[in-house]
Formats: sequence, structure tokens, C-alpha cells
Amino acid sequence: MKKIVLFIVSLAFSISAFALNVDRLEPLFWWIGMKNPTVQLMVHGTNIAFSQVNLDYPGISIETVTRSENPNYLFIDLKISSETKAGKFPIHFRLNKKEVISYQYALKNRESNSASRKSYTNADVMYLLFPDRFADGDPTNNSIEGMPDKMNRENSFGRHGGDIKGIIDHLNYLKELGVTALWTTPLLEDNQPTGSYHQYATTNYYKIDQRFGTNDDYKNMVAKCHQNGIKVIMDMIPNHCGSAHPWMKDLPFHDWINGDTVYTQTNYRISTITDPYTSQFDKNLNSDGWFVSEMPDLNQRNPYMLTYLKQFAIWWVEFSGLDGIRVDTYPYNDPVKVAEWTKAIREEFPNINIVGECWQHSVSDVAYWQSGTLNYNGYDSGLPSVMDFNMHDAISAAFNENEQGWDSGVARLWQKLTQDYLYANPFNLVIFTENHDTQRFSTVVGNDVKKYLLGFTYLLTTRGIPQIYYGSEIMMGGDKGKGDGDIRRDMPGGWAGDTRSVFTSSGRTETENYVFDYMKKLIHWRTENPVIHSGRLLHYIPRDNVYAYFRINTEKTVMVVLNNNTKPMSVDPKFFGEGTTGFIKGSDVISGKVYELDRPFEVDGKTAVVLELKKL
Repeated sequence: MKKIVLFIVSLAFSISAFALNVDRLEPLFWWIGMKNPTVQLMVHGTNIAFSQVNLDYPGISIETVTRSENPNYLFIDLKISSETKAGKFPIHFRLNKKEVISYQYALKNRESNSASRKSYTNADVMYLLFPDRFADGDPTNNSIEGMPDKMNRENSFGRHGGDIKGIIDHLNYLKELGVTALWTTPLLEDNQPTGSYHQYATTNYYKIDQRFGTNDDYKNMVAKCHQNGIKVIMDMIPNHCGSAHPWMKDLPFHDWINGDTVYTQTNYRISTITDPYTSQFDKNLNSDGWFVSEMPDLNQRNPYMLTYLKQFAIWWVEFSGLDGIRVDTYPYNDPVKVAEWTKAIREEFPNINIVGECWQHSVSDVAYWQSGTLNYNGYDSGLPSVMDFNMHDAISAAFNENEQGWDSGVARLWQKLTQDYLYANPFNLVIFTENHDTQRFSTVVGNDVKKYLLGFTYLLTTRGIPQIYYGSEIMMGGDKGKGDGDIRRDMPGGWAGDTRSVFTSSGRTETENYVFDYMKKLIHWRTENPVIHSGRLLHYIPRDNVYAYFRINTEKTVMVVLNNNTKPMSVDPKFFGEGTTGFIKGSDVISGKVYELDRPFEVDGKTAVVLELKKL
């Protein structure tokens, strides 16, 4: 008995002698008035699990305190009543009833109508911007002490210095072009030793990378975008983090990362999720394998990890006033748990649009991931939108094919659309000719301006949410065969000392101005014409590599003709009576030329006409 007493006394003495600290507590703060009344705090600090936790603030109670298998972590569930007022309060960490640490936490008021915020739709034109390569507005943050990856513009895989201020400085350029939604690739901290410029290896989920700016700079950017009529979409990555994330040296649970800290490569076989005959081994390797060795795979089946990921996403929407989300590598997550993640965000923000990157090459495979699809196994991802890689594939091939076969030339575009019945909502798909991971469209079409604009005319007049990539508007070059850095070139004029600036007409070449002006005119026209957003799509089987389709609502009818031949082609309106009946002429929104509809008319080779039809 004496030995037991001595042991207890000794244990109490050792605990009291522990050095306790809190070096990280996330989320940084929270809000009252959330639909989910509970927020889970993840606390990290030396031996913090040995402490007892209490607080005293009206309307807040501690539901549970979870001590993980690592003594350096605590998970505290706070329940926030509907009567709770915004304010600050201390969270007390005690040892043997003696306070060791007092941590100030804050609950804030939500912005008015935050839960009912609107989002991006097919009325928008989305601009995908690569921040490190767009514009360097603040040269003082190009290299940061303690962050090993320094600025090196000579290295296509290095950091070039673009930042948030650079984006803000050129919002007038985006407004002039007419874009109404801005998606930037990630801006959260990526403190990897090399290759961090792409930012897809997050090392802090609650902090903007210092080389871009601060959290408040990002919030200010969102506000400035809103003042210019531009919505903001954040790129989020629930699938993986960066190998330099601090928790990789001190995991809260052994199953926090799939495979613990042992690198196991994913098989990249997304189809194992939909395959009714797949082995569990292959399916697990897709979802649980690491995307690359520098990107450890997060285990959403750990409930604390899943809650952490839900809360970081909700935090950024609420904190910065976001209008939407793009999700990286969606099908590589655990499919059930990532659906819970998506639905949790939309529970707090019911109208928010979320698009997932589902890089697959058949319509049925991509459709599987859009919420509302009647999948054979009952699965629903919760994703309102997916990226239409199938249409990207068709566009990439079609405009280089000067003759139409059964399924080549512009027949590719028609054929993809004939399968839209597989999608729950094809009008909410994000469509694109190029993005930060694909070949530049200018390279695809061999720098042929006519082919290039034919592709973008289709993009801006068919169904879906069109996304253009920074530099698309000036036909920026780049070759993925030379590495991803080459398709992520610097925008000329974004850096002090650049010899010219494409942000002004005087700094652009004749070809760049021609492409810019064409796209600017078409984008502004699209924005002003709801018939292109929500009007019915009527199309005809392409003939002789000529594709005609209509956008129709009660207010207006638009006829689009794509001549994918190298020579002029005659178009006879009598073949398109379902769309042209009752109309006598059409005015081309690009050239202003008027076409009579009672006789055949000619369309130049590799040219589109977009006709607003007129009655008597």
C-alpha cells in the first residue's frame, strides 16, 4: 500500500513538473450563429494532454475533451448555444488545479446574410489565375526568412514572386476583359523545400503563404473583387497535405495519414471507385495511396481529421467572404467521407457552388461525381459541379481535324453533348479549353488564331460554366512537353523591369490585341444575354464539319455556326427550321454583319458566327 501511495505522489510531482505550452490552436477563431452548434478545437503543445480544461463564458459549454494517443494534442468540442454573444474568453489549461496556460479565444458575429450568400453559376465566366506567375505587386515578400524555397525566375519550377497585391493591382484588367468569377490556384502556405510555387502541398490550413501576403490581404482581395463585380473561388485540397506540414513530425493519431508516414503511391485508378468488379486492394490504393511522395494522403476516416477538414473549409468561406470552392483531386479522397465534407460545407452555405476536379475521360465516369446522378450503388458525392474533362478532350481534338468523320471533327462536340442525359445538371459543369495542368490551347492548335478563336467561341456559347486560363485572352504560349512550368509562364508586365505589359493594349502585339478584343467582346455579350446562361440548347448533327446549334429562351434566339473547314462553306438555313422559323435575319455579335435567313449564306473557313436572330 505504501508503494502505491509513493507512486501516486511521484506521478503527481512529475506531471506538475511538466513543461506545458500551446503552440497551435485551430480554428483560429469561430462564429456564433452557425447551423452546426459545435466547433472542435485542435490544440497542440508539449504535454498538453496532461492538462485539465475549463472555461466560463455564457452560452458555451465543453462537450468533450479527447486526449489522443499523442500527449501533445487535445481535441476540445465546444457547444455554442443560440443565445451566445460574440466576444473573447479565456480557455484555462490546468495541472493539479493550478492554471498553467490561459489561451484567449474569440467568437465573432457572422456577416449579414452569410448563410444565404449567392455563388457562381453558368451566368459567370470564370478566370483561372496562377498567382505566382501573374503579377508581383510586392517585391518585399518574394523570399521569406525561414521558408527555404526562394524566388528564382530563371527556374520554371521555382518561385517567381507573383502575389495577392499583384492580383489586386490588375483587377481593372480582369474587369475590362469581362470575367465575373476568379479562381486562383491555392494561396495557403506551402513551405516545401522546392517546387512550392504551385501551392498544392499545404503546410498550414489557416494561413496564407507569406510570399503571397497575409490572411487580411486575401480577405481584402475578395472585397476588392466584389467591388469590381467579380466573385472569388478558393482552391481547396482535402486529399493531401505537404510533407513539410508540422504535424508530419508529430502526428496526433497513428492513422492521421494513410500509411502513417510511409509513402505508398496511389495507382491513379479513379475507375476503381465506380467499377462493380474491383478488388478492395485496388480501390484502397487509389484512395489511400499518396498522390506523390511530397503529398501525404490525409485519412478522412479518422473522425478528428474529417472534422478538421470540414472546419477549415467553412472557416475560409466565412472569414474571407468566398463565393465558391474548387476541390482538387476529388476522387482520390475516401469517397464516402469526402461527400460528408462537401455536404457539411453546404449545410452552412446552402447556395454555395463547389466544383470538383474529376479528371476522367468518359462521360459516365465524370457524371458519377456530380450530386444528383442516379448511380447504380446509390452514391452521391454532394458536389453540385464537376470539371468537364470530356468536353476539354473533344475541344482539344476537334478543331485540328479539317475533315469530319463519324466521330471526328466537330462531330466530337455534338457527340459529347448527346450524352448529357448522364449528368444530373450539365448546365452546371465547368468547361474549359485549358487549365494549369493541361497543354496550352495555343500549342494544341499550332498557334493558329482562327482555330483558337473557334474553340473559345464554342466554349463561350455552349452549355456550362466557361473557365478561361490566365493568358488565354492573349493566346499565351506554353508547352507541357517542356514541363508544367512552361504552361505557367509569367504574364508580361507583371514584374518591374518587364520590357512590355500585356495588361495594356499598347503593350500587346497585334495578334494579342486581336484575340483580347475578340474574347472581350464575346464575354461581355455573353454576360448580358441570359439566353446563353439558361436558354435551351438545340443542336443539329454536324454536316461536312459544320456544326450549328441554337440557344433559345422566351426573349431571344441565338444561332451559332462553327465552320471547322479550312475553306468557306455555304450554310442553308432551311435545314435548321426548328431554330430559324419565324426569323428573317441574324446579326453577328462579333462582326456586326447581317445574314439573311431566306437564302444560304457563307461562313469563312475556321470561323464562327454568333447570330442574334430577328423577326419581321
